[in-house]
Amino acid sequence: MKKIIPAIAAVFLTAVISPCISNAQEQQEPPTVTEMAATEAERLERLLGLEYWQVFYVDSTLQHDYQAMKDELTELGKAKVSNSSMYVAVQDKWMDRIDSTYRKYFTDSQWKAYLKSGAAKQQKAREKRKAKSEGK
Repeated sequence: MKKIIPAIAAVFLTAVISPCISNAQEQQEPPTVTEMAATEAERLERLLGLEYWQVFYVDSTLQHDYQAMKDELTELGKAKVSNSSMYVAVQDKWMDRIDSTYRKYFTDSQWKAYLKSGAAKQQKAREKRKAKSEGK
């Protein structure tokens, strides 16, 4: 009897809690462009020690460029473009613009730290894809 009551309680709690957890997970929506931009700006602020005005410019740049990239990708989707390289090209174009804007606002040491944080690899991958697509 001592083992049955805890087992029944555990089954009951699982039955009650499980639907609540799945409902909470289903209701989560993808982050908005504003939220993504703010999250990335905060990450770069911590990583690079950005000044308040740099954070403002980074956030503004990301909000604009993320929205423009999203709009362009949506247009490709509406046009039923099935070539994945077209979508990648759009993303690469906007990420290049973001990087060129960052270069204007970051100091030399911040830029070096940004590149070391993985941006240099991403830039090389974009250049490689661009060269490959132009070589076709």
